[in-house]
Amino acid sequence: MTSTTTGALTKHQLAARVAADIPRGSYVNLGIGLPTLVADLLPADAGITLHTENGMLGMGPAARPEEVDPDLVNAGKIPVTELPGASYFHQADSFAMMRGGHIDVCVLGAFEVSTTGDLANWSTGEPDAVPAVGGAMDLAVGARRTVVMMTLLTKKGRPKIVENCTLPLTGVRCVSRVYTDLAVIDVGDEGARAVETFGITPAELEDVLGLTLGRTE
Repeated sequence: MTSTTTGALTKHQLAARVAADIPRGSYVNLGIGLPTLVADLLPADAGITLHTENGMLGMGPAARPEEVDPDLVNAGKIPVTELPGASYFHQADSFAMMRGGHIDVCVLGAFEVSTTGDLANWSTGEPDAVPAVGGAMDLAVGARRTVVMMTLLTKKGRPKIVENCTLPLTGVRCVSRVYTDLAVIDVGDEGARAVETFGITPAELEDVLGLTLGRTE
Protein backbone atom coordinates (compact mmCIF):
# COMPACT_ATOMS: atom_id res chain seq x y z
CA MET A 1 0.00 0.00 0.00
CA THR A 2 1.20 3.53 -0.75
CA SER A 3 0.49 6.71 1.19
CA THR A 4 1.07 10.29 0.07
CA THR A 5 1.24 13.39 2.24
CA THR A 6 0.43 16.00 -0.40
CA GLY A 7 -3.21 16.24 0.62
CA ALA A 8 -6.56 15.14 -0.69
CA LEU A 9 -6.93 14.76 -4.44
CA THR A 10 -8.77 17.37 -6.45
CA LYS A 11 -11.60 16.06 -8.61
CA HIS A 12 -9.39 16.18 -11.70
CA GLN A 13 -6.53 14.39 -9.92
CA LEU A 14 -9.05 11.77 -8.84
CA ALA A 15 -10.27 11.39 -12.42
CA ALA A 16 -6.66 10.93 -13.58
CA ARG A 17 -6.13 8.27 -10.89
CA VAL A 18 -9.18 6.35 -12.13
CA ALA A 19 -8.14 6.74 -15.76
CA ALA A 20 -4.69 5.32 -15.00
CA ASP A 21 -6.21 2.02 -13.85
CA ILE A 22 -8.43 1.36 -16.87
CA PRO A 23 -6.86 -1.39 -19.00
CA ARG A 24 -5.93 -0.60 -22.57
CA GLY A 25 -8.53 -1.75 -25.08
CA SER A 26 -11.44 -1.59 -22.63
CA TYR A 27 -15.02 -0.62 -23.42
CA VAL A 28 -15.99 1.75 -20.61
CA ASN A 29 -19.15 3.47 -19.40
CA LEU A 30 -18.88 6.58 -17.23
CA GLY A 31 -21.72 7.44 -14.87
CA ILE A 32 -23.04 10.96 -14.42
CA GLY A 33 -21.37 13.39 -12.03
CA LEU A 34 -17.69 12.99 -11.13
CA PRO A 35 -17.11 9.95 -13.38
CA THR A 36 -17.70 12.04 -16.52
CA LEU A 37 -14.38 13.80 -15.82
CA VAL A 38 -12.49 10.59 -16.60
CA ALA A 39 -13.19 11.14 -20.31
CA ASP A 40 -11.03 14.27 -20.23
CA LEU A 41 -8.07 12.50 -18.57
CA LEU A 42 -7.71 9.42 -20.78
CA PRO A 43 -4.54 9.47 -22.94
CA ALA A 44 -5.30 9.78 -26.63
CA ASP A 45 -3.42 6.54 -27.34
CA ALA A 46 -5.03 4.54 -24.51
CA GLY A 47 -7.12 2.46 -26.91
CA ILE A 48 -10.15 2.87 -24.63
CA THR A 49 -13.64 3.16 -26.14
CA LEU A 50 -16.23 5.10 -24.16
CA HIS A 51 -19.86 3.99 -24.25
CA THR A 52 -22.89 6.10 -23.32
CA GLU A 53 -26.19 4.60 -22.23
CA ASN A 54 -28.06 7.02 -24.48
CA GLY A 55 -26.53 5.35 -27.54
CA MET A 56 -22.94 6.12 -28.50
CA LEU A 57 -19.63 4.30 -28.82
CA GLY A 58 -16.48 6.33 -29.29
CA MET A 59 -17.25 9.31 -27.08
CA GLY A 60 -14.42 11.78 -26.63
CA PRO A 61 -13.73 14.46 -24.01
CA ALA A 62 -16.25 17.09 -22.99
CA ALA A 63 -16.88 19.63 -25.75
CA ARG A 64 -15.30 23.07 -25.58
CA PRO A 65 -17.70 25.96 -26.30
CA GLU A 66 -16.72 26.09 -29.96
CA GLU A 67 -17.21 22.31 -30.33
CA VAL A 68 -20.71 22.01 -28.89
CA ASP A 69 -23.14 20.01 -31.05
CA PRO A 70 -26.64 19.83 -29.48
CA ASP A 71 -27.01 16.30 -30.86
CA LEU A 72 -23.89 15.06 -29.06
CA VAL A 73 -24.44 14.68 -25.32
CA ASN A 74 -23.66 12.02 -22.76
CA ALA A 75 -26.19 10.43 -20.40
CA GLY A 76 -25.81 13.41 -18.05
CA LYS A 77 -26.73 15.80 -20.91
CA ILE A 78 -23.22 17.25 -20.98
CA PRO A 79 -22.05 18.22 -24.50
CA VAL A 80 -19.31 15.84 -25.62
CA THR A 81 -17.14 15.20 -28.66
CA GLU A 82 -16.87 12.17 -30.89
CA LEU A 83 -13.69 10.31 -31.81
CA PRO A 84 -12.89 8.89 -35.26
CA GLY A 85 -14.97 5.75 -35.82
CA ALA A 86 -17.71 6.75 -33.37
CA SER A 87 -21.09 5.11 -33.86
CA TYR A 88 -24.66 5.80 -32.75
CA PHE A 89 -27.57 3.47 -32.03
CA HIS A 90 -30.92 3.17 -30.28
CA GLN A 91 -30.91 3.41 -26.47
CA ALA A 92 -32.42 -0.09 -26.32
CA ASP A 93 -29.33 -1.43 -28.10
CA SER A 94 -27.15 0.47 -25.66
CA PHE A 95 -28.87 -1.18 -22.71
CA ALA A 96 -28.51 -4.57 -24.42
CA MET A 97 -24.75 -3.98 -24.47
CA MET A 98 -24.82 -3.14 -20.75
CA ARG A 99 -27.01 -6.06 -19.73
CA GLY A 100 -25.24 -8.51 -22.02
CA GLY A 101 -21.83 -8.18 -20.40
CA HIS A 102 -20.24 -6.23 -23.25
CA ILE A 103 -18.95 -3.36 -21.08
CA ASP A 104 -15.56 -4.09 -19.53
CA VAL A 105 -15.55 -1.33 -16.90
CA CYS A 106 -18.15 1.05 -15.57
CA VAL A 107 -17.30 3.97 -13.29
CA LEU A 108 -20.24 5.07 -11.15
CA GLY A 109 -20.86 7.65 -8.47
CA ALA A 110 -22.36 6.59 -5.14
CA PHE A 111 -24.10 7.75 -1.99
CA GLU A 112 -22.91 4.66 -0.11
CA VAL A 113 -20.76 1.58 -0.76
CA SER A 114 -20.59 -1.27 1.75
CA THR A 115 -17.39 -3.07 2.68
CA THR A 116 -18.64 -6.11 0.76
CA GLY A 117 -19.35 -4.12 -2.42
CA ASP A 118 -23.05 -3.30 -2.16
CA LEU A 119 -23.90 -0.09 -4.03
CA ALA A 120 -26.47 2.60 -3.20
CA ASN A 121 -26.46 5.45 -5.71
CA TRP A 122 -30.01 6.26 -6.81
CA SER A 123 -31.80 7.71 -3.79
CA THR A 124 -30.70 9.61 -0.70
CA GLY A 125 -34.01 8.94 0.98
CA GLU A 126 -34.49 12.65 1.66
CA PRO A 127 -38.12 13.87 1.37
CA ASP A 128 -37.27 16.48 -1.28
CA ALA A 129 -34.87 14.30 -3.28
CA VAL A 130 -35.85 12.99 -6.70
CA PRO A 131 -34.81 9.32 -6.97
CA ALA A 132 -33.31 8.43 -10.34
CA VAL A 133 -31.81 5.00 -10.87
CA GLY A 134 -31.34 5.50 -14.64
CA GLY A 135 -29.10 2.79 -16.09
CA ALA A 136 -27.01 2.37 -12.93
CA MET A 137 -28.56 -0.94 -11.92
CA ASP A 138 -27.99 -2.36 -15.42
CA LEU A 139 -24.37 -1.23 -15.42
CA ALA A 140 -23.68 -2.31 -11.85
CA VAL A 141 -24.53 -5.93 -12.55
CA GLY A 142 -23.89 -6.07 -16.31
CA ALA A 143 -20.38 -4.62 -16.54
CA ARG A 144 -17.49 -7.01 -16.08
CA ARG A 145 -15.96 -4.68 -13.50
CA THR A 146 -17.75 -1.96 -11.53
CA VAL A 147 -15.81 0.72 -9.69
CA VAL A 148 -17.00 3.80 -7.84
CA MET A 149 -15.61 7.34 -7.95
CA MET A 150 -16.77 9.70 -5.18
CA THR A 151 -15.73 11.87 -2.27
CA LEU A 152 -15.06 9.82 0.85
CA LEU A 153 -17.33 11.97 3.02
CA THR A 154 -20.71 13.62 2.57
CA LYS A 155 -21.10 17.38 2.90
CA LYS A 156 -22.05 16.71 6.52
CA GLY A 157 -18.82 14.78 7.10
CA ARG A 158 -20.34 11.30 7.16
CA PRO A 159 -18.39 8.44 5.55
CA LYS A 160 -19.80 6.97 2.35
CA ILE A 161 -17.98 3.67 2.79
CA VAL A 162 -19.91 1.79 5.44
CA GLU A 163 -20.24 -1.65 6.98
CA ASN A 164 -23.78 -1.95 5.63
CA CYS A 165 -25.67 0.41 3.32
CA THR A 166 -28.67 2.17 4.83
CA LEU A 167 -29.93 3.67 1.57
CA PRO A 168 -31.89 1.80 -1.16
CA LEU A 169 -29.54 -0.55 -3.01
CA THR A 170 -28.67 -0.34 -6.68
CA GLY A 171 -26.79 -3.64 -6.71
CA VAL A 172 -25.52 -6.28 -4.29
CA ARG A 173 -21.80 -7.17 -4.08
CA CYS A 174 -21.16 -5.53 -7.44
CA VAL A 175 -18.41 -2.98 -6.63
CA SER A 176 -14.78 -4.09 -6.49
CA ARG A 177 -12.90 -0.81 -5.94
CA VAL A 178 -13.75 2.66 -4.65
CA TYR A 179 -11.72 5.72 -5.68
CA THR A 180 -12.06 8.72 -3.37
CA ASP A 181 -10.29 12.00 -2.69
CA LEU A 182 -8.64 10.53 0.41
CA ALA A 183 -8.10 6.89 -0.45
CA VAL A 184 -8.44 4.03 -2.90
CA ILE A 185 -10.17 1.11 -1.20
CA ASP A 186 -10.92 -2.38 -2.47
CA VAL A 187 -14.18 -3.94 -1.29
CA GLY A 188 -15.62 -7.42 -1.63
CA ASP A 189 -16.19 -10.74 0.08
CA GLU A 190 -13.11 -10.29 2.27
CA GLY A 191 -14.16 -6.82 3.40
CA ALA A 192 -12.52 -3.45 2.75
CA ARG A 193 -8.80 -3.12 2.09
CA ALA A 194 -6.86 0.14 1.79
CA VAL A 195 -4.83 0.33 -1.43
CA GLU A 196 -3.62 3.92 -1.35
CA THR A 197 -4.18 7.02 0.79
CA PHE A 198 -3.84 10.72 0.00
CA GLY A 199 -2.93 13.21 2.73
CA ILE A 200 -4.09 10.82 5.44
CA THR A 201 -2.50 7.84 7.17
CA PRO A 202 -4.09 4.39 7.11
CA ALA A 203 -4.79 4.70 10.84
CA GLU A 204 -6.46 8.10 10.33
CA LEU A 205 -8.50 6.62 7.49
CA GLU A 206 -9.79 3.89 9.77
CA ASP A 207 -10.73 6.52 12.37
CA VAL A 208 -12.63 8.57 9.79
CA LEU A 209 -14.53 5.54 8.52
CA GLY A 210 -14.99 3.86 11.88
CA LEU A 211 -13.83 0.62 10.24
CA THR A 212 -10.93 -1.77 10.50
CA LEU A 213 -9.36 -2.07 7.06
CA GLY A 214 -7.09 -4.68 5.61
CA ARG A 215 -3.97 -3.59 3.76
CA THR A 216 -3.02 -4.25 0.14
CA GLU A 217 0.73 -4.78 0.00
